[in-house]
Amino acid sequence: MYFCGEFFKPHFIYTPLTSTVSYKRIWTIAYPIIIGSIAQNIINVTDTAFIGRLGEVALGGGAIGGLFYMALIMFGWGFGIGTQIIVARRFGEGAFRPIGRTIEHGYFFQLLLAILIFSLVKLFGSQLLSLIVESEAVMHTSNEFIGFRIWGIFFAHTNFIFRAFYVGIGQTRVITLTTLVMVIVNVILDYGLIFGNFGLPEMGVSGAALASVIAELTCSLAFIAYTALRIPRKKYRLFSFSVFSPRLLGRLVKVSAPMMLLNFFSFSVWFVFFLIIEKMGESELAVSNIIRSIYVILMIPIMGFASATNTLVSYLIGRGEVGEVLKTIRKIMIMCASGILIIVTICSLIPEQLLSIYTNDQHLIDLGVPIVYIISVASLMLGMGNILFSGISGTGKTNVSLVIEVSVLAIYLAITAILVRVFSVPVEMVWGVEVLYGLLLITVSYTYLKSKRWVGSKV
Repeated sequence: MYFCGEFFKPHFIYTPLTSTVSYKRIWTIAYPIIIGSIAQNIINVTDTAFIGRLGEVALGGGAIGGLFYMALIMFGWGFGIGTQIIVARRFGEGAFRPIGRTIEHGYFFQLLLAILIFSLVKLFGSQLLSLIVESEAVMHTSNEFIGFRIWGIFFAHTNFIFRAFYVGIGQTRVITLTTLVMVIVNVILDYGLIFGNFGLPEMGVSGAALASVIAELTCSLAFIAYTALRIPRKKYRLFSFSVFSPRLLGRLVKVSAPMMLLNFFSFSVWFVFFLIIEKMGESELAVSNIIRSIYVILMIPIMGFASATNTLVSYLIGRGEVGEVLKTIRKIMIMCASGILIIVTICSLIPEQLLSIYTNDQHLIDLGVPIVYIISVASLMLGMGNILFSGISGTGKTNVSLVIEVSVLAIYLAITAILVRVFSVPVEMVWGVEVLYGLLLITVSYTYLKSKRWVGSKV
């Protein structure tokens, strides 16, 4: 009771960033998102662990269905990042009231986008999966999963716009709260709906999908409750639903469209990566789904520090402190690398025990051990690359971010396809391409930031 009372105390204190951003200030913004990422990954781990008990086909079908859904919601995620960049810029300029109008217009766009994607999946989703998935059993399971999972897109898009507001103004504690609510609901319903516990129907893979939808709904409700009780909406004119502005919506779309395409392309490539592995066999697909879950754990610090990079870079530019941008990015990289290194060290010491959380199949465990070592190295590379890359998008040069990501991912995907189709390498060598991706992202992003071509960008 005390915790809830403190968390929802109806006051809000504006504490401006100093001109030289300290490690403490970076951590203040990043740590609630990191905690939220940890909680989010508990969902990922429990989903994969529970579905893994249903067999290889369920594990592979759940992976394909889950990645298909993630690729679709990346449009909304990208629009949320673009909205966050604009909110942070207005916050840095001290222009608080335009923030509310930005969020309103962003929400309407997200709602329309969700309706469009939902309709397209209901009309053509099954046919698309049947064309791209080779195994009939895996395809059937994927269809079963996505049929329930797609209903969550409305709540996911709502959560993206709330996240854009809170990260943009540097008040990220609410992300921890809402994600914890989502985790608790998801884990309980996973256990009940997948296996038929607590008097609930036994739904298998569909149960995991339905549990995730309900969890996303509770996250949206938690955001709404927090905003109503905690945030002075008059200060930001938040959800006052003022006159529609085509110009403001156009600015949002201009900044966000490259991020939408970028995120969709990124996850589509990840989806295609798994489709390529699916051609190698059901065991390779199953172990890769387990590795995907572990990989996300290794990269837990990245989301928090990448979001902090976006916000702080845009904020500093809004204050006219361009000279602090690269210094701040270097500090964030040091903190991010330290966090990843701690997790990587732990996971590398106990790879078999880690894999046994997801499966009892010794063949899959033996197949997965060398890949754990590979992704440990890759996560460090990817962490550094993502911070530099987020620095570019934080400047407002989202079109440049799109070009960089598309170029690097095209190389990544081409090499993956060649390794599998031409050389028929084992699955651990395919995962080695992740290291190359991280190195390319570091090199290209750092070169652009050092060029200073982003100076003077407006959003």
